[in-house]
Amino acid sequence: MATHSSAIKRHKQGLKRKASNTAVKSGIKTAVKMVREAVNEKQAENAKTMLAKAVKLLDRAVAKGVLHRNNASRRMSRLTKAVNSIGIE
Repeated sequence: MATHSSAIKRHKQGLKRKASNTAVKSGIKTAVKMVREAVNEKQAENAKTMLAKAVKLLDRAVAKGVLHRNNASRRMSRLTKAVNSIGIE
């Protein structure tokens, strides 16, 4: 364990950041799950509104540095593709 004050402070900061990042990632997972469920149930309108919410959360996570921009972009792309596939069928 850290013994000097600056190391103790850095440890505390790390714990706070970990908690914050975990909360953001959890919110993203929930939003993505809701989009996937709406797509599986073929609810186009619901899926579109949930997609907008998920994209907003992903963009916010990138801005905060929680996710890499390419990771978020890939997730958005896959979700959008899934939502758009409902209208085609």
